[in-house]
Amino acid sequence: MTDDVNPGASDADVEPGPSGEAATDGSGEAAPKRMKFPTALTVLAIVLGVVWLASFFIPSGVYELDDTGGPVPGTYQELPECADAAPDVQCVDKSIAAQFKLLWRAPPTGLYGVQSTSTQYVSADEEGFLYGSAQIFFFVLAVGAFITVTMKTGAIEVGIGRLAQRFSKSPVILVAVLMTIFALGGTSYGMWEETLGFFALLVPLVLALGYDRMVAVSIIFLGAGTGVVASTVNPFATGVASDAAGISISDGLGLRVVLLLILVPLAIGYVVLYGRRVRSDPSRSLVAGDLPAEADAIGPGAAPVDVPELTGRQKTTLVIFFGAFLTMIYGFIPWNDLWDTFFDSEFPLPTFDSFYFTEASMLFLVAAVVIGVISKLGEEGTVNTIVAGAADFLGAALVIVAARGITVVMKNTYITDTVLHWMEDSVSGATASKFAVGAFLVNIPIAFLVPSSSGHAALVMPILAPLSDFAGVPRAMTVTGFQTASGFVNFLTPTSAVVMGGLTLAKVRYDRYLRFLAPFLGIVLVILIAAMAIGASL
Repeated sequence: MTDDVNPGASDADVEPGPSGEAATDGSGEAAPKRMKFPTALTVLAIVLGVVWLASFFIPSGVYELDDTGGPVPGTYQELPECADAAPDVQCVDKSIAAQFKLLWRAPPTGLYGVQSTSTQYVSADEEGFLYGSAQIFFFVLAVGAFITVTMKTGAIEVGIGRLAQRFSKSPVILVAVLMTIFALGGTSYGMWEETLGFFALLVPLVLALGYDRMVAVSIIFLGAGTGVVASTVNPFATGVASDAAGISISDGLGLRVVLLLILVPLAIGYVVLYGRRVRSDPSRSLVAGDLPAEADAIGPGAAPVDVPELTGRQKTTLVIFFGAFLTMIYGFIPWNDLWDTFFDSEFPLPTFDSFYFTEASMLFLVAAVVIGVISKLGEEGTVNTIVAGAADFLGAALVIVAARGITVVMKNTYITDTVLHWMEDSVSGATASKFAVGAFLVNIPIAFLVPSSSGHAALVMPILAPLSDFAGVPRAMTVTGFQTASGFVNFLTPTSAVVMGGLTLAKVRYDRYLRFLAPFLGIVLVILIAAMAIGASL
């Protein structure tokens, strides 16, 4: 999923040598330290500290809320500090004493809150750091456990390998099929880290078909990446953002489906055209000459990559795997609302009465256990794999909590509405299209700073969602603006362990990859800006 905690950006003082000692620069001196960008969790911790300090100086205030819970334009009122307030007037105590006193109160109310002169504290958000994000926190761990158990069986790798062999004589069809599968993984659950396991399979396969290593990279990255950009029901991006914006994950689904239907064929065509050029003239390959000739001397007609047959258990595992995600999609989408909108029928469809992150968590945990039993991992093996999978995704879950902490501090100190008030004038006169495009563009640099899609969503949506109310733009458009920007940056961010790790596995230089990617990203950027402008104006 596209929610790593930037593991590729961990700090290292000195590069180790082959025997474990510090590497040198050839003169006996230790190699210079390499500066690396901090992880997403570190970035959010820094932002949390800055926001906490800023809350002592930013005035506190509140908006009146409408029936939907959104702020009413023009109703902002600044709250006085308690030391200056008249009796029985709602006020804010920003003293250090109040700050630490509230840290120990239960239920948690953040670092400090609003009180009256009778010392009765009133919290803007009594959920605290973890409680408010508990559902999503455990959902991330459950999905991590489910995906890890499935990958442990080898069913996904073998399934894609069998498809690759079946279409090995029809390379264009093979590229289209593989990229579509990766795109479906990207749009449904943010498939990204999981793609690293496919490079060892696809590189020799595409070389045997007469393509180059860039084709293998692009099948994976452009396939999964376009799916992530158009995340229809991706719970880690669209789900977290929709929850933070106070809307359903199905809001804005139509536009995201349209983007998926546009971007995936575009990516397939882009890769097919490049691959056809390389097959007809290998010298036009962007990676030609980067490796010794014998490294890529496979060529068309070589022996196909050896892939074992799918066992009966693996076939059953794939059915359960895709069935679980289809069930999640079915549960998340309010089918009766869509049915009534298009058909105005009095007969409801059979849907779940209540299905969201809690129910989805149980779905994936139960499915993980079932797959473990079917695959004969054993009681200990199933439990250990579930725990290991949850542990692998713990970093992403903690990023969500850290981002949630920033929101809690801002709400409990009543500075969220103040920031909105400062921005109100800047968007009140803007057209819906301009605001939607701006919401997309402003999220691009943030995505570089916070590469975790869930952390990014939890960080920005509490501000951007109500801000869209002032501009008269549906919150779903703001969610789409965030997720498309996050997915767009996902293609090329050098701080991503997936991008850099995948290129390393495929032996493709980063600068070559950027040269290949640049025209495609330019086209995608134009499409996304147009989609945001048109979607907001409808």
